[in-house]
Amino acid sequence: MFERVSAEESECQEALASRVRNELAAAGLPVLTPGLDRVLAGGAEVEVDDGADAAGGVYVGWLISPRLRECTSRTFRLRLLGDPLLRHSSEIAVAMMQAMAAILASAGFAVEDANDEYRSHQLRVTDGPTQAVPMWALRDEEMTMSGWQAAGPSDSTD
Repeated sequence: MFERVSAEESECQEALASRVRNELAAAGLPVLTPGLDRVLAGGAEVEVDDGADAAGGVYVGWLISPRLRECTSRTFRLRLLGDPLLRHSSEIAVAMMQAMAAILASAGFAVEDANDEYRSHQLRVTDGPTQAVPMWALRDEEMTMSGWQAAGPSDSTD
């Protein structure tokens, strides 16, 4: 029987996944949104496995473009296993995993290789940054407008 984590733990995992998506988007990477049909786009894909087992958690993968996915599928269907396209798509996955791991680690996330045969070329995010506000958030100094001052009684033209 498949057991799920508690509602509270599921909520924490979803919040972590959302923070991961935001951080990758802040870095300029295309990020798939939950519910988007995979045939429409490529980019970072962040998923939550809410199973109450060792495989549960937040995972990040890279989905190559729909065109490259179609070419790769065709190559597999035709059993052209020596085709350079297969090596190329695998190298893309490796490069993107390294890049996303570096981006997330720099932002304070705890990231590791998924180490799961069912999740090849994926990262597992085990924790988020300790600071509550992300580095890219709007800062107080951005809110002040130079040249604007509060009008005082001596500023009136009466």
